[in-house]
Amino acid sequence: MGENLAQLARVTSELTTAGSVEAVTKIVTHHMADALGATIAALALAEDDHVRLLGVRGIGAPEAAQWEVIPVDRATTVTDVIRTGRRLVLVGAAAIAERYPDLVNAARGERTTVTVPLRVAGRTRGSIHLSIPGGAEPHPAELEFLEILADTCAQAFERIEASEVAARQTARLAFLAEASIELAKSLDLPVTIQRVARLAVPDFADWCAIDVVRDGALHRLAVAHVDPEKVELAMALQQRWPPDPASRFGAMEVVRSGEPMLVPEITDEMLEATAQDEEHLRVARELHLRSALAVPLLVRGRAMGVITWVSTDDNRRYDEDDLHFAEHLARRSASALDNAELYSQTLAVAEQLQRAVLPESVSGTDDWEVHCHYLPSGRTEVGGDFYDAFALDDGRVVAFVGDVMGRGVAAAAAMAGMRASVRAFASVDPTPDAVMSALDGMVQRYGTEQLVTLAYILTDEAQDVLHLANAGHLPPWVLRADGAVEQLPFADGPPLGLGDGHRSGVTIPFACGDTLLVLTDGLVERRDEDIEEGLGRLRGEVHRLAGSPLSTALVELVEAVRDERYDDDVAALVLRRTP
Repeated sequence: MGENLAQLARVTSELTTAGSVEAVTKIVTHHMADALGATIAALALAEDDHVRLLGVRGIGAPEAAQWEVIPVDRATTVTDVIRTGRRLVLVGAAAIAERYPDLVNAARGERTTVTVPLRVAGRTRGSIHLSIPGGAEPHPAELEFLEILADTCAQAFERIEASEVAARQTARLAFLAEASIELAKSLDLPVTIQRVARLAVPDFADWCAIDVVRDGALHRLAVAHVDPEKVELAMALQQRWPPDPASRFGAMEVVRSGEPMLVPEITDEMLEATAQDEEHLRVARELHLRSALAVPLLVRGRAMGVITWVSTDDNRRYDEDDLHFAEHLARRSASALDNAELYSQTLAVAEQLQRAVLPESVSGTDDWEVHCHYLPSGRTEVGGDFYDAFALDDGRVVAFVGDVMGRGVAAAAAMAGMRASVRAFASVDPTPDAVMSALDGMVQRYGTEQLVTLAYILTDEAQDVLHLANAGHLPPWVLRADGAVEQLPFADGPPLGLGDGHRSGVTIPFACGDTLLVLTDGLVERRDEDIEEGLGRLRGEVHRLAGSPLSTALVELVEAVRDERYDDDVAALVLRRTP
C-alpha cells in the first residue's frame, strides 16, 4: 500500500502542473490507473444533460465509442457518481452484476471497480472510473487519497479552463485594440467597409457580410471569405435570392429590433425552410454554413446596417460569449462606418461648395488656348485656391491664379469675393498695373484676415508679349515652342494689400506655340523640404505640356508632380498661343 500511495502522490504533483485537458486525461487513465493496478480506466465530464468520456484505457475502440457520450440519467457507474456526488466502490463480479446487470464489465471476471467524483466549488464536474482485477477492496487510505486526487483533477480542469478563458479574452482585447487602429486608418467609406468585413476573417469567422440600410432595404456592400472564390458565391446568394423583408428571421429583423441574432447551429432543416427554390438550397449548402451571428450596426440609437459572421467549421459553434465579443466589434465598426459616411458627405459638400465658386470652365479664343485643372485636397474644409480666364472684347485674354491663405467658410468667401473683384477691375482696365493697384487699394481699405497671393496675366498678340504681375505668388513657367523651359521671375511684391501700392510687373515675349503655366503652391510645397526642391521637381516635368491635347497634358503634369500625402488643394492654369 505504501508504494501505491507514493505513486499516487507523484500523480498529484503531475496534476498540479498539467497544462491541458489532454495532459490531465493521460495522467488519470495511465499514471493514476497504474498506481492502483487498474487495467481499465476512464475519465468523464458532465456537459448539460449528458456525460462525455474524455479518455478511456483498457477496452477496444468499438466498445469505447459506445460510451463516448452517455445520457446523464442512464444507470452507469460514472453517471451515478456524477448525479450523487458520492464515491462508489463495487467489490467482486457479483456485486457489479447485481448493480449493473447490463454492463459488459460484469463479464470481465473477478474485479473491483472504484468510481470517484470530480468535485470543485461545491459541484461535481465529472468522475474517474477504475476497474482493478481481483475481488479485494482497496485500503481506506487509498480510497481517501484517490478522492483527493479526483478533487485535484477537478481543480486542474478549472485552472486550465480559466487559463484558456483568460488567454481568449486577452487575445480578443488585443484584437479589438488592433481593430480600432485598423478602422481609424481611413475615412474613405468603401475602404472602411471592406476593412470591417476583413477584420474577423479568419480568426473569428470564416466569412463576413456587411449590409447597410438604404431607402428602407438592405444592400450588401462587402463580403470577406477565407476562400476568395466563395466571395462571389456569397454575393450572388444575396443578389439572386434577396431575403424577404417581412421575415421575422434574418438581417432585416435584426435591423427592425436592434437586437443581435445568434444561431449556434445551422441545420439542414433551417436551410430547407429558408431556401426559395432548389438552386437556392444547393448554393446555401455549398457554402457549408454551420453557425452564425448577426449584430446590428447601431449609431445614435438606430441600426444603420447589419454585420453577419458565419462559421463553416464543424468545430466552431458560436455561443453567448462570442455574441458579446461580436457586439463589441460591431460597436467599433459602426462608429468607424458612421464617421466615414459623415466624412464622405462633408467632403462632398466641401467640394461642391469649392466648385460652386470656381468657374466650371475657362474660355480662350482662336488665338489662345486656355485650360485649368483643380484638384481638391480631400479635406472637409473648403480651400482658398481660385482661378479664372476670359476674353476681352478686343480679343485679348485675361487669366489669373490666386490663393487665399487658410481654409473653411471664411477662406471660401474671401476667395469668391477676390475672384469677382479681379474680373470687375479687369473689365474696367485690364492692364496688370491697374488691376493690382485697385486690388491693393481694396484690401487696404476694407481689410481681410486672410493673406491673398495672385498671379495676373494679360495677353497681347499684337506685340507678341504677355504682361504679368505677381503679388506674392509662385513664379509662372514658360515652355517655348522649341522645348526650352523658363522659370519667370519671382513675385515683384508681397501679397495683396501689404505693399506700398507700387508693383513693376514684367513683360515677356510670347510667340506662337509658347505655353505658360501658372499654379498654386499645393503642387510643389512639402513640409519636409525647401520650396526650391519642389520647383526643381516641377521643372523636370514642364515638358509634358508639349503633349496634345493640352488639357490632358496638364492633368498628366499635375499627377506626375503632386504628392498625395500633402493635404493642400492644387490649382493650375495653362495658356498657349496657337498658330
